[in-house]
Amino acid sequence: MKPVPRQVKKHQNKELKKDIAASYDHFKVFEGQQYTGMKIGRSHKWHYDAGVWKEKKVTPEKWEIEYSVNKRRAGKAPDGSGVPVGTEYHWYILSHQYVRKLDANTYTTSMIGFKHKIAHKRADKDKWSVSEKTQKKKLIAALQQLIDLLESQEQLPLQPETETKGEKIQKRKAIQTKKELAETF
Repeated sequence: MKPVPRQVKKHQNKELKKDIAASYDHFKVFEGQQYTGMKIGRSHKWHYDAGVWKEKKVTPEKWEIEYSVNKRRAGKAPDGSGVPVGTEYHWYILSHQYVRKLDANTYTTSMIGFKHKIAHKRADKDKWSVSEKTQKKKLIAALQQLIDLLESQEQLPLQPETETKGEKIQKRKAIQTKKELAETF
């Protein structure tokens, strides 16, 4: 079989990227609901800049939180994909925050959960996609889904990984060393 010339590969890659970009704007259906944007099951990876997390204790076990940061795509968005600059979103995040104290001033933290789209505002519009009343209804529905999920399961959903990044690296190195020793004998 002949190898595919480099020029043909480049052309095929450009066509594929165009198709991916165009697919963001195509209407899709999920469980009877029509939507645009990323296909169900696809994912993004983001890097968060140094952010500011503020919290205020309001009861013995309840805190109000505020977090502000820029996030940056880990890869590069296909040209022509996604929404226009200036588009806004209102998400509601339901998550577990797992924290481990490392020293007097340092904690590791990870959050595992869900985010629900409540509304969006197009770059060229002054109003949100749905009214405040509808946003409230959507939030109640998301919270009710979580309640139903929790009531149907014996353990909490979305458990964290118990190993820290450093522990994982040490474990991988130990496994690699064992493999190398095994290959020697």
